Formats: sequence, C-alpha cells, structure tokens
Amino acid sequence: MNRIIIFQSVAALFFLASTLVHADTPVLQRALEPESAVTTEDSVTINGERIHYEATAGTQPVWGEDGEAIASLFYVYYRRTDVEDVGERPLVFSFNGGPGSASVWMHIGYTGPRFLKIDDEGHPVQPYGVVENNHSILDVADIVYIDPVNTGFSRKIGEDVDREKFFGVEADIEYLADWIDNFVSRHGRWTSRKYLKGESYGTTRVAGLARQLQSRHWMFVNGVILVSPTGLGLEPPAMTPRSEILKLPYYAATAWYHEALEPELQALDLYELLPKVEAFTIDEYLPAVARGGTLESERRDEIAANVARYSGIDKQHVINHNLTLPVSFYWKELLRDRGLTVGRLDSRYRGVDRMDAGDRYDHDPALTAWNHSFTPAINHYLREQLDFETDLKYNIFGPVHPWDRSGDNSGEDLRRAMGENPFLNVLVQSGYYDGATDYFSAKYVMWNMDRSGKVMDRMRFEGYRSGHMMYLRQEDLVTSNEHIREFIRDSRTRRESARY
Repeated sequence: MNRIIIFQSVAALFFLASTLVHADTPVLQRALEPESAVTTEDSVTINGERIHYEATAGTQPVWGEDGEAIASLFYVYYRRTDVEDVGERPLVFSFNGGPGSASVWMHIGYTGPRFLKIDDEGHPVQPYGVVENNHSILDVADIVYIDPVNTGFSRKIGEDVDREKFFGVEADIEYLADWIDNFVSRHGRWTSRKYLKGESYGTTRVAGLARQLQSRHWMFVNGVILVSPTGLGLEPPAMTPRSEILKLPYYAATAWYHEALEPELQALDLYELLPKVEAFTIDEYLPAVARGGTLESERRDEIAANVARYSGIDKQHVINHNLTLPVSFYWKELLRDRGLTVGRLDSRYRGVDRMDAGDRYDHDPALTAWNHSFTPAINHYLREQLDFETDLKYNIFGPVHPWDRSGDNSGEDLRRAMGENPFLNVLVQSGYYDGATDYFSAKYVMWNMDRSGKVMDRMRFEGYRSGHMMYLRQEDLVTSNEHIREFIRDSRTRRESARY
C-alpha cells in the first residue's frame, strides 16, 4: 500500500514537473526569425587602400497582401564605414541564378571583401576557407547579397503559403522588387545611385527588376550588370538550330584552349581567332542552315568543313547532325580520343566518365569543382566570421521547381527601362569558355534587345578567358572587378541630367 502511494506521488510529481517544463520551454524549430541581424566590423585592402566596413548578416520579411510575413530572406549587407554622406554612396544589389541558386558565388567569389581559397585558375585547394579579396568593389560601392526564397538560409513561412508567389519569372521579380524597396527605406538609401547585378538566371531577374522597380516602385537605377547572361526572352530556344549555330565561336574557343584545332588556327591568339569565327557564323553559317534541305550539296559540304575546322570536331559528325552540333555531344566528343570530357559551365575543366562511349558526359567537371570549394567556405564564413548562428542548412541550390518560365519579357523590360531612364546603363560580362550561357549568344541578345541602336551607346560588353564564373580565374578577377568599378564611375559622370 505504501509503495503504491509513494509511486503515485512520484508519478504525480513527475507529471507536474514535466508539465511545468513544457509550459515554460519554447518548442525548438529549425527555422529563422523573419527579422534578425548581426553586425560585425572588419577591413580589407583594395588596390593598396585599407577599407573599413560593417557586415550585417540578417533576415528581412517578404510581406503578403494582408501585411503578414510570408517569407524571410537572408542577406549580407556590406557598408563602408568611413563615408560621410551615405546618400552619395553607390549601392549594388547582387543575385545569382539557377533559378534556385544562393547568392554565394559572387559573394565570396567575385565582388565581396572575402574570396574563397582556390588556385589561380579556380580549382579547389585545401584547407577550405576565405581570404581577403583585394579586388572587391567595396571601395566604390556598398553591396547587398540576397538569397531568394528557399536558397541560402531564406525560406517561405508556413506550409499554406502558395509557392506560386515565389517560383516563377514574374513572381520572382515582383516580390524581390518589394523587398528591395523595403530594404532601401529601412537603411536610408533612397538618394544613393543603385545598381543591380545578376549572374546567369540572375540576369533575367535583374533585367526584369530594373523595369519593375521603375514602374511599380518609382525607383530608377543607374546600372544593370549582366554576368554570363541568359537569353532574356530574346535568344533562340535551346536545342534549336539557331541556338546551336550561335555556339560555334564558343566551340572554337574551347577547342583552341585544349589545342584541338589545326596548326594554322592553333597558332593564332584567341582574340585573333574569335572574330574570324564570329564573322563566319553570322555571314555564312546562319544563312546556310536557314536554307534547310534546299542547301546545295557542295555548299553543305563547304559549311560542314568550316564548322569542323573551327570546332575541332570531325566533319562527318557535323554532317550527321545536319550541320549543327548539339552542345551536350560537343562536351563529350571534343576530347573523347583522350578519354576526357570538357565542362559545361567552364570548358577549361576536364572530367572523366565511366566509359568513353555515349553522347553526353556523366557530370559537369566545372560545377563539381566549384561545389567542392564554395560549400564549406560559405558555411564557415557566415557562421564563424560573420557570427550568424542557425541550425538551418545553407542551400547552395534550393528546392524551387517547378519554376514558371512563362512571360519572360525581361530583355524587352530592360530595353524599355533604358528608354525611359537616360541614366540607366548596362554592362555585359561573359567568359569565352562558358558553354551554358555562351558569350556569342550574349552578344546576339544585346544586338536584338535594341534593334534600333538607340541605346547601344549605354551598353558595354566585356569578354574574359575563362568560363561562366569568369572571376574564379585570378587574372580575370582583377579585370572583371575593374570593369565594374569603371562602369559605376562612368555611369556617374556620363549625364548631368536625365534627358535626351
């Protein structure tokens, strides 16, 4: 009897204690607060000058129609601290692409004050981590790196929030424009000259944002920087004859790099070779393929011979593919006799497959190398150096699919924004060895974005001897950042007033 009473008493005490603990202890969740911020101070030497800055890593809400937080976006904001008038200081908003990619690549690989540890050509080295980026643009502009929903640490809030509010061309542009408006107001940056920088799909994003900010938020930007741009709704669809024709200059650059061209062409410098291939592509190759089955057999043979000569691929393969080489076949075929493949995002990188047969490679050796470097570096940097604490996984690539690609008018949106805003300038940066968003297709998009030629004087193209992330090659890190620095300075002095 006594034993039962004691047991019941103990059980009652245990129940009471557990109830009190559960009542007072918050339920732990693997999530971020909609709003948070931690600020650290640091410095970096850029072009011989010591630059002091604040780095704020935090989250800011995406607001729903009823004023509720429907998502939380993670960002890192770098602000130079020795500037007297912040309103005179340029501000750059930076995005990567995917869609579904975090803004990690340009953050610690390009323009930010810290640069990941890699060799001079961009290959991984250990131990992982970051070092000072002596070529950052932080000397001339403050920078905000933004992770869209489900990338990095950014997440939507609540299971019942409609995915369609975020995951599509138009939805992406709409909510990010509102987020930028809110950020600018919170940080007192309305009088700052503003720039949008995007890479890959991020170029679709920033091209659309330029028009969205202008037309819906009355925020006029001074510059849009397109790094390895997509088609912006203007490039021929992938895997069509015209899209494959435009890749011939890229094929020539890749074959030249791997010494797969005939001696006469191999002896040329890359900058001597590419103009020849570009001229052939536009003046002869494109018109010939446009004739389809009506092309005379002798002319067909002549075109095939030139395509083979410039691409480094056997003539019979060109004929077998009806004069146009699929890009996936090219990555597999070019170095097949050496037992190697070439990379998609940067064709300087070589890979090995399970077997040499087949029409496509097993993996992109460029992307796997970059994941090797970036993932440990960004996790260490954010948590250990910027003091941002969370148990969330940092999504280098996040779940954003299916992605609604309908309604992509971003190229026309950008042209229209330029027409309405005489202050708006565009810089295009492309790597010659980029097989995903090749440089000659980027030129084609520029030409077709402004067929009248009326805003061409405000568009600038720069090419680099590297790939999709041209900045990972040390030599191009220097020049590409300097080109952005020049672009920001030039856009400040080009016009005294916004008028034609």
